[in-house]
Amino acid sequence: MTVTLKPKTEIMVPKSIRRRAGIKPGDRVEFSVTGRVINITPKLSPDELQDDREIQDPKIRGAIRQGYEEFLSGKTRPIGEFLADRAARSPKQPRRRSGA
Repeated sequence: MTVTLKPKTEIMVPKSIRRRAGIKPGDRVEFSVTGRVINITPKLSPDELQDDREIQDPKIRGAIRQGYEEFLSGKTRPIGEFLADRAARSPKQPRRRSGA
């Protein structure tokens, strides 16, 4: 999409471009400039950053893929069985004590 800028005109990102980039009202974005290129990068919340990192993990991607395939084939399992399987796969982390 090409637009012509006029004097005193602010640049607005068209709705179709924001939608394709996944930018929604209320999202925080960061602007940076390299040469004549303007980059607009969404600023993720700490929870979104953690989700993004987890999704990059091949094991988690495999579990998501497997669950989706099971869903498509109509397979289901009781929540207790799911949680037991999940607990067996993840390493145990020691609990922190609250100091008094």
